[in-house]
Amino acid sequence: MLTITQDLHDRIVEHARRDHPDEACGVVAGPAGSGRPERFIPMLNAARSPTFYEFDSGDLLKLYREMDDRDEEPVVVYHSHTATEAYPSRTDISYANEPGAHYVLVSTADADDAGPFQFRSYRIVDGEVTEEDVEVV
Repeated sequence: MLTITQDLHDRIVEHARRDHPDEACGVVAGPAGSGRPERFIPMLNAARSPTFYEFDSGDLLKLYREMDDRDEEPVVVYHSHTATEAYPSRTDISYANEPGAHYVLVSTADADDAGPFQFRSYRIVDGEVTEEDVEVV
């Protein structure tokens, strides 16, 4: 189960809606080994695409160095889907390289109020996707 504060939940959703119609992406870091998402780190979608996200390699290297210096790890890796449900695509699954992370997907397909809003979390390990409950506190 992913337990996340209302503030972090709202910040992820706001980032996803702000970047719509492009996919948004980012990380929520936490103390290494704690499993607690604490520090919100919105990233730039280097692909600038409504159907694909890509972390800028330089930004990602800088982020990992910063997390290492702060004894943090990525607890949540998030991105948005702009026209589809919040479920990992084949590409998302192939790029999931943090087996300890929660992969959060936010669907912004409701940006025009046409559909239900979705905030869902998954574990993705060795290509296997498992949805998990989300508790907002």
